[in-house]
Amino acid sequence: MHPSVAFDDVARVLEDGSSGVHPAEAHGALCGALCLRPDYAYADWLEEILPDAAVPDSGDQTLPSLYAGSRAVLAEGEMDFAPLLPDDESDLASRVESLAAWCQGFLYGFGASGLAARIPLPADVDEVLADLARISQAGAVGSEAADVEEASYAELVEFVRAAVQLVYDELDALRRSQPVSSHRH
Repeated sequence: MHPSVAFDDVARVLEDGSSGVHPAEAHGALCGALCLRPDYAYADWLEEILPDAAVPDSGDQTLPSLYAGSRAVLAEGEMDFAPLLPDDESDLASRVESLAAWCQGFLYGFGASGLAARIPLPADVDEVLADLARISQAGAVGSEAADVEEASYAELVEFVRAAVQLVYDELDALRRSQPVSSHRH
């Protein structure tokens, strides 16, 4: 989904901006907010992930590219969405930790809109949110054979990828019914 935006590049930009937010969590928060808020702007996301407006160098297109690419790929609905995670060369424990952080971020972004608490959500969206909450608790690796754990991780990533697109698509009418706010949240 983000051939021009690498996990390590996002990590570097967040670190340079003195952010304590995990790169995967930052992307998850973005995607969670995009599922409910048609007016979720790049500036809104930066407020969430960078403290005290520690905006990265304007010449660095890492975060703007990630924002625009995520927004576009979800809107296209072509099942090309993928969570921002470390590449397969990273150790499995780091990838599992990142997947858990991504899910935590998604739930935060989704919940922070305030909208989800005020309206009934479709049952399949509620189910996905519950599943993402369970994945956000993922932890220790090493209890199974390496190939089994790799396969399980790949299945979870595929589930998250498809589930987030499903949530976005399911909430399309709800997003379109929201007034576009001129103030930032």
